[in-house]
This record gives sequence, structure tokens and C-alpha cells, in this order.
Amino acid sequence: MGTEVSTSPTSLIDQTVVPGDIVLDLSNMTNQTIKLGSGLRQDNDSISAMRAGKLRYSKPNKYWVESSHKRYIPRPEDHVLGIVVDCKGENYWVDIKGPQLALLPVLAFEGANKRNYPKFEVSTLLYTRVVKTNTGMNPELSCVDESGKAAVFGPLKDGFMFETSTGLSRMLLSSPTCPVLEALGKKLSFETAFGLNGRCWVHAAAPRIVIIVANALMNSETLSGTQQRIMVEKLLEKISD
Repeated sequence: MGTEVSTSPTSLIDQTVVPGDIVLDLSNMTNQTIKLGSGLRQDNDSISAMRAGKLRYSKPNKYWVESSHKRYIPRPEDHVLGIVVDCKGENYWVDIKGPQLALLPVLAFEGANKRNYPKFEVSTLLYTRVVKTNTGMNPELSCVDESGKAAVFGPLKDGFMFETSTGLSRMLLSSPTCPVLEALGKKLSFETAFGLNGRCWVHAAAPRIVIIVANALMNSETLSGTQQRIMVEKLLEKISD
């Protein structure tokens, strides 16, 4: 049975919904074009949830249901953190937490050619993007953007990598910047990389900064924006004592 809910489009944002819940009533949202992301379906004027998770919204008009999973299913254009596990022929084999290892061609780097391409040891951490996914085949990765530039992609040196749910990594990648990152960034200097496959990387000059940032990020998943800011303030108070 579906549950009737308030028709205000903002009332359920960031709230937990279950399959059958009506999350939006389009008859009350005239002159608005909305985009439905994953986990939602339209039946006439009603938009309902197809899976359990949190209803999310991003400006100007996109809604989706975000489920937290440890398991990651690769999709084209996902940015992921991968770990090199082998190099055979013209491909690196990379663990991206998916059902299968991913292939990263040695030529999928800016300026690479058959004589000159990056050499990586096993266990090297790479920030890559998924370019192909076909059922029954290994996903293919690249370390260049669509224009052939390295951009943000490539090896992540030093720092600390930890694993999270896919829901948390998606939240940390969201725009505008989520409150926990904004609050930490005002007081501390650090670098981060987040993969939609539930991996995060943090680098800072001092190990204690890395620990504080990593702890804050891991603690933030179930907190509201206000709670995230309060949590960061408390963590920062401890290091200033």
C-alpha cells in the first residue's frame, strides 16, 4: 500500500521513503518541469518511490531516491577510486569494488603512447572515471576527461583511503558542497577525492588533520546539515584544547 504524504515538494526531502510512498504531487506543482532520477516513478500526477532510501533534491529540479549500499554497480561517467591489482599486456586490472575487476588501458592517460605510458605498481590508488559498462564484461576505465585531459584523474599519492557506503560518497560529491566539508574547509587545510564506489581519500600535511577529517566524514552520513556543523565544531574544539 502506498502512503499518502504531504504534497509540498520540500516536505520529504532528506527523509526516508519506502516503496509505494507518494513523494510528489505534480497537480500542485504547476509550471514546474522536474527531472526524475533513480528510484522514482511517475503515475499520472503522482511521483512515488520504487525503493527504500532518502529522497534527495538538487537544484534546479532533480529528485531521486538515494540508497546506501556497500556494493557498487559501475555506471558510465562515474568517478571512482580504484586500486591496481595487476598489469597484463596493454591493460591495468583495477579493483573498483564492483562485481568484476575493471580494465584501465595503459593508453587511457593524457599524452600516453605505446612507448611512453605511466607505470604503476600493484596497490597504487587511482582516481579514474568509468567509460564503458556492458553486461558480462569487465568495466573500462580512463584517466582522462572527455577532452583527453588528465584533469582531476590519476594516481593519489600518500594520504589515507577509507571505505564508506555508496550513499555517503554520493553525498560528499554533491553540489553545493555538503556542510561537513564546508565546515572542515573553513578551519583546516586538506585535499580529498571521493569515488561513487564508496571510497574516500584524504591528504593533509599533518596526520592528525587526516584523522580528524576522516572521522568527521565517516560520522556525517546520518546527520542533518546543522548536525554536521555541530559535530565538526566539537571535533575542532578537541584539537584546540
